[in-house]
Amino acid sequence: MEFISKIKKPSVFLDRDGVVNVDKGYVYRVEDFEWISGSREAIQFFKNKRYHVFIVTNQSGITRGMYSEEDVMNLHQYINNELKKINTFIDDFFYSPYHPEIKNDKYKNLAHLRKPNTGMLELANNKWNIDKSKSLMIGDKQSDLVCAKSFGIDGFLFKGNNLLDFVKKINF
Repeated sequence: MEFISKIKKPSVFLDRDGVVNVDKGYVYRVEDFEWISGSREAIQFFKNKRYHVFIVTNQSGITRGMYSEEDVMNLHQYINNELKKINTFIDDFFYSPYHPEIKNDKYKNLAHLRKPNTGMLELANNKWNIDKSKSLMIGDKQSDLVCAKSFGIDGFLFKGNNLLDFVKKINF
């Protein structure tokens, strides 16, 4: 078992709002969460190809006082509970509560986590055995692509519609 855990695996880093779910602005409640078409199936597609699947999401609503870290963690648990219904899951969730325009001393030491910085990807890399040469990131903003490039992986800009169709067009 120890040997298996040291095998590096390709990974996909998915932005959350705008890639996995419809970006309605500060989504933190289950009742506001709406899956992007094909996103569940895209996650299942990557898991079937033996990829780690991670969510990396900026969540400045926390530092703005709009919702709590517990709210974000509860929503992420809901996401995985829903994915279990189709026999798949997200391996891990990473989020950044920091925002440079909001003064909040509690989160200022987490500036390195906020995309386009690579902090969330570095956390994943330190926790999981990631094969960066075969990994990729899918986001809906330029900051996601900058983050991917800075981390040394390919980044792909998703502009909406169906995530599974988008993923199937990627050459990997």
